[in-house]
Amino acid sequence: MIPLLHVSDLHVSIRTDAGIASVLDGIDLTLERGRILGVVGESGCGKSTLIRTIMGILPKGARADAGEILFEGENLLAFSEAELNSRVRSSRIGFIPQDPLMSLNPVFKVGTQMLEIMRDHAPPDGLRGAARQRARVQRLVGLLRRMQVPDPETALERYPHQFSGGQRQRLLIAAALACAPGLVIADEPTTALDVTTQHEILLLLRELVGEFGISLLFVTHDFGVVAELCDDLCVIYAGQTVEAGPVHAVLSAPAHPYTVALLACHPDRADSFQGIPGSVPSPLAPPPGCRFTPRCLHTTLPCSAAVPTGRSAVGTAVKCVLYA
Repeated sequence: MIPLLHVSDLHVSIRTDAGIASVLDGIDLTLERGRILGVVGESGCGKSTLIRTIMGILPKGARADAGEILFEGENLLAFSEAELNSRVRSSRIGFIPQDPLMSLNPVFKVGTQMLEIMRDHAPPDGLRGAARQRARVQRLVGLLRRMQVPDPETALERYPHQFSGGQRQRLLIAAALACAPGLVIADEPTTALDVTTQHEILLLLRELVGEFGISLLFVTHDFGVVAELCDDLCVIYAGQTVEAGPVHAVLSAPAHPYTVALLACHPDRADSFQGIPGSVPSPLAPPPGCRFTPRCLHTTLPCSAAVPTGRSAVGTAVKCVLYA
C-alpha cells in the first residue's frame, strides 16, 4: 500500500530583495495511513515552509524548484490553485493553525466561520438547501460535543472571544475535521496553551486519529510533545531532513549529530542544559553539502560534498557521512 503522504527531495526557494533564499534543500518524509508523524526542528528550519508547500499556499516570490509531494499517489505540485482549493484543502487535508485567537475572525460567529469552510470544501452529500444546512449544523454540533466544547448546541452562535484559549483550539480541531479529511496538519497547536490544557489537547488528538481514521502531521519544536503523541519522527535542520524513523528509535538512540545536539538542549533529557554552538546558516548563503557542517563536532571533508543517506544501528534513516 502506498503511503498517504510522501515528500521526496523537496527544494523550495524564495526570491528576496537580498537574493534567492534556498529555504528547503532536500526534504524527505513519509506519513503512513493511521499514524502520527512529528516534524521537529529549531525555529527557522523550514517547518512552516514545508506546511505551506504541502497546502499550496507559498507566499509571493516562493516556488518549489524540485521534488515531489505525493498525496494518495497524486503529486500536489502538479495541481493548479483551483484544483488545490476544490480537491485538497479542507476536503482531503485539514489544517490546525498555531494561534487560535489569530485564526478566528473576531467579528463573525464561530458557526458562520465553520459553515463557510463546509460550504466551500465539503464533498457532495446529495442534499440541497435547508436539508444540507441542517445536516452540516448537526455535524458541527456533534464535532464540538466530541471536542468537549461546553454547550455545543449554542457554541455555534457565540463569538471567538467568548471561549477560552483551550476551547478555541478545540474549535479549530473541529473545523479541521468538518469536511472529513484523511490527513490533518497541525502547526504547533499547543504552543500558546498552559501545560494542563496542552496535555488534554494532545490526548484528544491521539484519540481522534483512531476514532476518525485520519493521519496527523504534527509540527513542533518540542521533543516532549513528540514523545507523548507521535508514532514516527522526522528531524529537519536548515531546510534538510537529517534523520527519520520511529519515535522510540530516534529518541532512544539518536544518530545524526544534529539530533544528538538538539536532544541535549531539551531540559527533560539533558543532565545539564547545553546549547548548540554557532547559529543556523542563512538560506541566502547556505554551506554546501550538509548544512549542519559549520556547527558539527564530526565534520570531515566529504560533509561539504554531498548529503548521503544511510541507516543507523536501530534502522533510522540518517543523512550523514558517518552512516553512508
